[in-house]
Amino acid sequence: MKNMILSPSMSEPLNRLTLSAQVAALMRKAIQQRTWIEYLPSERRLCEYFQVSRPTIRVALQTLAREGEVEIRHGRRVRLLGARRVMAKPQNRFVGIVTQIPVSQSSATSQQVLSELRAQLAAKGVASEVYFCPRAANRGGFRMVEDFLRQNRVTCCVVAGVSEAVQQWFARRAIPALILGSCHEAVRLPSLDVDYRSVCRHAAGILFGKGHRKIALVVMDSGLAGDLASEQGFREGVASHLGSGGRAKVVRHSGNAQNITAKLDELFKSADAPTALLVARPRDVFAVIIYLLRSGLAVPDAVSLIARDQDDLFEAVDPLISHYRLVENAYVPRLSRLLLKLMSEGYLPPEPTFATPAFFTGGTLRRPKLDAMH
Repeated sequence: MKNMILSPSMSEPLNRLTLSAQVAALMRKAIQQRTWIEYLPSERRLCEYFQVSRPTIRVALQTLAREGEVEIRHGRRVRLLGARRVMAKPQNRFVGIVTQIPVSQSSATSQQVLSELRAQLAAKGVASEVYFCPRAANRGGFRMVEDFLRQNRVTCCVVAGVSEAVQQWFARRAIPALILGSCHEAVRLPSLDVDYRSVCRHAAGILFGKGHRKIALVVMDSGLAGDLASEQGFREGVASHLGSGGRAKVVRHSGNAQNITAKLDELFKSADAPTALLVARPRDVFAVIIYLLRSGLAVPDAVSLIARDQDDLFEAVDPLISHYRLVENAYVPRLSRLLLKLMSEGYLPPEPTFATPAFFTGGTLRRPKLDAMH
């Protein structure tokens, strides 16, 4: 069984007198086990990986270069050489999909994306498997993730809907990983994400443009980067309309219907009851609509509503729910191409790639009544 994750803690202690030689030996072993493909990580990542200084890494790389293991080119990534690299693609190509969102809580759209992704990977001869990592993942939880990666000889990972701690854990590992969703600011990993910041900024502008002056964002208090970006964009959109007398609130909830109801009760019984809502997550949209109907607040006559995300059911009800949706047949192929490149090269720049959805007007958006504006 190949050991896909190699760290100093898993090897014998380093002797300071021959530190660079032992780091070179550890690198050589990782190369033999095909931990990296075509290119080594950056010097900074290697320093974090082996917990040594940059001069030590450079001496170790010079050793491997003399042995013909690597090619060092100024200003460019270190390329792997040698007979072992003739087979650029490992015999076992396996993508691990790691998530902290249970299937019961994920949207139909998210499930469809993962299903289509796995189908496209399978068509390219790449196996995949979804691994659920509990939110309370402590060191024991991370050990189970590590076991999953080793046992399946994972070539690279898709990491979706996880906490900052889990993202940081993957960033410290040598196994290539792509964040599906928003990457926390402190985490240096490549990501493919919906531009939630722009979406929520745009949505706030649409609501103010329709004449609403009291609006609210309803979002789960998840701590996930995408939800945090949503709040940031919403506040930016509101700030640009403060001169028009606009007022806005961010309503954070725990994710269950009872808590959503309690939060909305508090909101609509206040002096600043909104005339329009922007709701994150498709499953919460229906909980909000049911609350409004039970409270005698018709959509959109009394309260306008925009959904941040998309769901097939939004276009199967009357009125159609206003929402943002990605261009069909574009998102998953883009994700698939990024993953295949990550697998073949072993590296993607640690920066976000954004997909910007289009706004679908629907029928849940209307100008507020005059008496509701005051």
